[in-house]
Amino acid sequence: MQIGISSPIVVTHPATTAGWERGAGIAELARIAETADRLGFHHLTCSEHIAVPVDIAEERGGTYWDPLATLGFLAARTAGIRLATQVLVLGYHHPLEIAKRYGTLDLVSGGRLVLGLGIGSLRAEFDLLGASFTDRGARADEALAALRAALSRERPEYHGRYYDYQDLLVRPHAVQPRVPLWIGGRTRRSLRRAIEFGDGWVPFGLPLTDLRAMLDTVELPGRFDLVLGPGRPLDPLGARDRAARALDRLRAAGTTIASITLTADSAARYRDQLAALHALGAELGCTFTGRGRGAAAGGLAQ
Repeated sequence: MQIGISSPIVVTHPATTAGWERGAGIAELARIAETADRLGFHHLTCSEHIAVPVDIAEERGGTYWDPLATLGFLAARTAGIRLATQVLVLGYHHPLEIAKRYGTLDLVSGGRLVLGLGIGSLRAEFDLLGASFTDRGARADEALAALRAALSRERPEYHGRYYDYQDLLVRPHAVQPRVPLWIGGRTRRSLRRAIEFGDGWVPFGLPLTDLRAMLDTVELPGRFDLVLGPGRPLDPLGARDRAARALDRLRAAGTTIASITLTADSAARYRDQLAALHALGAELGCTFTGRGRGAAAGGLAQ
């Protein structure tokens, strides 16, 4: 099992965001990213919402840093850690838009992009952007097929109901021969979508017993990642045994990549927590890659 970091600062949620994050900015985030990179953690994340209605923001949070700008900045401050969108909303973008913009990020980062993708659930945001909500699942399936046909290709071609293109150039494009696609969701359909189109599944809000029962009904591809978090922030400095048990539970559930949130009261304390998490993970036999800039992409090891 590898360990990545669910980035602090970039999302503020009323129930879970620490006070120090609200006053922090890119300088603190960059130092955290540099520490995670030096220690060999698998990934950092940045999620996507474009505009959240005020009443909904009171429950779900209203601060969401733009993933392309954020991860592009962090690409220049790091060398090996992967840069994961967790997640982009497929319905907000044309597949060629994602292929071009995030393909460029893959190029400038030396092949470190992971595209986390989902269908979205915030209807008000869909309406604001003029995106179709009622058929977003069908559109997402085709968008994934069209995106897979476009990523890493200079002359992509795809013909479908919602997307149709050929005889065009996408330069630059992703340098990884196969950019990892992680599909978010909590339903059987999202799992099916991940198996058919993706390289991993990022479920959320499911008890591990329900998750395991769902996984037992399908046959997973040979190189397929299950990306899970413990459901609550870990405190490897103050509650080391509890953090170790949480990591053990994730591994027992079949997790190949753990995406961890850490508790802290400052950016400096967060970096100390990263060092403690690294030491704990190494003791438990977790893998820390430290993949250098420009290295071949390869698969994601367990």
